[in-house]
Amino acid sequence: MEEELKCPVCGSLFREPIILPCSHNVCLPCARTIAVQTPDSEQHLSGGGGGGGVGGVVGGGDHADKLSLHSETDSGYGSYTPSLKSPNGVRVLPMVPAPPGSSAAAARGAACSSLSSSSSSSITCPQCHRSASLDHRGLRGFQRNRLLEAIVHRYQQSRGSGTGATAAAVVAHCQLCDRTPPEPAATLCEQCDVLYCSACQTKCHPSRGPFAKHRLVQPPPPQPAASAPLGPGAGAAGSTGVRKFPTCTDHELENYSMYCVSCRTPVCYQCLEEGRHGKHEVKPLGAMWKLHKAQLSQALNGVSDKAKEAKEFLVQLKNILQQIQENGLDYEACLVAQCDALVDALTRQKAKLLTKVTKEREHKLKVVWDQINHCTLKLRQSTGLMEYCLEVIKENDPSGFLQISDALIKRVQVSQEQWVKGALEPKVSAEFDLTLDSEPLLQAIHQLDFIQMKFPVAVPPVPLLQLEKCCTRNNSVTLAWRMPPFIHSPVEGYILELDDGDGGQFREVYVGKETLCTIDGLHFNSTYNARVKAFNSSGVGPYSKTVVLQTSDVAWFTFDPNSGHRDIVLSNDNQTATCSSYDDRVVLGTAAFSKGVHYWEFHVDRYDNHPDPAFGVARVNVVKDMMLGKDDKAWAMYVDNNRSWFMHCNSHTNRTEGGVFKGATVGVLLDLNKHTLTFYINGQQQGPTAFDHVDGVFMPAVSLNRNVQVTLHTGLEVPLNTRQQKLSGN
Repeated sequence: MEEELKCPVCGSLFREPIILPCSHNVCLPCARTIAVQTPDSEQHLSGGGGGGGVGGVVGGGDHADKLSLHSETDSGYGSYTPSLKSPNGVRVLPMVPAPPGSSAAAARGAACSSLSSSSSSSITCPQCHRSASLDHRGLRGFQRNRLLEAIVHRYQQSRGSGTGATAAAVVAHCQLCDRTPPEPAATLCEQCDVLYCSACQTKCHPSRGPFAKHRLVQPPPPQPAASAPLGPGAGAAGSTGVRKFPTCTDHELENYSMYCVSCRTPVCYQCLEEGRHGKHEVKPLGAMWKLHKAQLSQALNGVSDKAKEAKEFLVQLKNILQQIQENGLDYEACLVAQCDALVDALTRQKAKLLTKVTKEREHKLKVVWDQINHCTLKLRQSTGLMEYCLEVIKENDPSGFLQISDALIKRVQVSQEQWVKGALEPKVSAEFDLTLDSEPLLQAIHQLDFIQMKFPVAVPPVPLLQLEKCCTRNNSVTLAWRMPPFIHSPVEGYILELDDGDGGQFREVYVGKETLCTIDGLHFNSTYNARVKAFNSSGVGPYSKTVVLQTSDVAWFTFDPNSGHRDIVLSNDNQTATCSSYDDRVVLGTAAFSKGVHYWEFHVDRYDNHPDPAFGVARVNVVKDMMLGKDDKAWAMYVDNNRSWFMHCNSHTNRTEGGVFKGATVGVLLDLNKHTLTFYINGQQQGPTAFDHVDGVFMPAVSLNRNVQVTLHTGLEVPLNTRQQKLSGN
């Protein structure tokens, strides 16, 4: 856990840590070393018609400075990009010298200690390199991470007690010294809350100008390491265990009482009274504390499970190491025994075979060791983060916890995601898949080798999709491919794969030697991804590039001459149907529907002697020598010249007035999204929704006799509901 408690700038344990807008932490003294000022030239550009020097920025450029604080829509990050690189790895800009005695020189002298009076200062996070602009409060505008401070303090106590150093005294040091270690502090400014040595106090905090009214006092006396604070105001709780309630950074006399969900920060009663969070969602501090604690605990459960699996996986890997060693030695002994039986002829070959076995063993060992090292590193990182999070959960400071809980939850989730599928599976087997072929005759001894090493046939290369031949028609797709020229690997066949049209997993739809394939029965208005690979005796080659194919939005189809009853008579390119029998006969359409919304119409070309044609949908195995709807494979509406009925399984329901005649139009609306079937006559809905719970694969169908002739019209738009038409008309 110690790595979690170290400052990314100085590399030491945190001293007075502050929370940057990006949720990372940095020591307050280190923050002063990486905070920078924007050059005067940039201030002139942003300040418009302001005056010269710093005065121009404070005057005419004040509006531009305020805008720069919100340049990324409440992100907390400014738009300033540093240009030079400092020794601590953070990019900074040098300050532009101001004329001696000017107000700019005095202002920059003040910035050396606190950076609290400059509105054009910024700080760059040493971890994510994001820049944040400072307001008039400077670095004091950032919140102190009291939880981290308390954990560091407790960690130092536990480490000190373990080494017998509890009696040692901790001396307060200067917070601005460039030396390592810094000089002992000589004074403490009560207003700046900063410790200075004599040299830094003379240089950065002179008793004149804006510092003339500051009060300098003696630093706190040295305290034992087990109870010494880390600096002025450090620690959420001292060695006595008395908790100090945190106060608002804007209103020092008010304690935090609420939590602003929009700003993700604790607020006090006076913050709410002033209206800055008036329109924000505000919740009780204690409730949000418990909620975020529960979220962090839940996220830790996943990391804990993965850490447990990783430990078991390490044990498994170590067992594999032992098995590889044992199996390797056993195989070497077996190989020596086989070679000794052919001593005269195999003496020179024996060394070569042993070398191959040794290389195989070393390869397996190297792979396993690499996996052990990689897994150990991940486990150490996850364990350190887990211990740190558990320490955070132990803290009883709600506001401090909420300051860092979001970032910790995100880190825990990222840590859990690092254990990807397959990460805890051995990459190699402990078994040696080497088989010695000892059957050849003596004259073939010099060619003796492991079977696996004998000139294997390469797997086929990547097939090339012929996009100019790939196409779609209705709910069918056709794909074509070929192998690249000048290949030497034989191809025994191809495997074509297609997804489900909704971004799901691929499935095999064709296996064979052909290089052209058509797939029927797909969903309308769907996007399919297809790929192909070749195979031979050595294995399966790589996949081709994925081709994306879009099926038709609406269905275009005709009557199917192959599925209709033999008495059905088709004409007009299979779009017109009649019958040669006085009995009802069924004919199906060429399309099959299982998804989406589809609408088609039948135009009544001839209607003699008041027959009862039936229109609807059916399964492919519907009975075709009787009226549609009399069996359980069809859902239909049959109609005469005066009225209509719905029929399924020979059950007649919903008699509705209104019939058909020559020139009438019958529409069928199949909505497989809502699983309903509705009928229309002359553009008006006929009765209520005919059937509910319609699910499966359906084909358009009609039954008629010789007194009726109909023409099929497809590719039509879905009509509005009749009741909706009436309401809109009213």
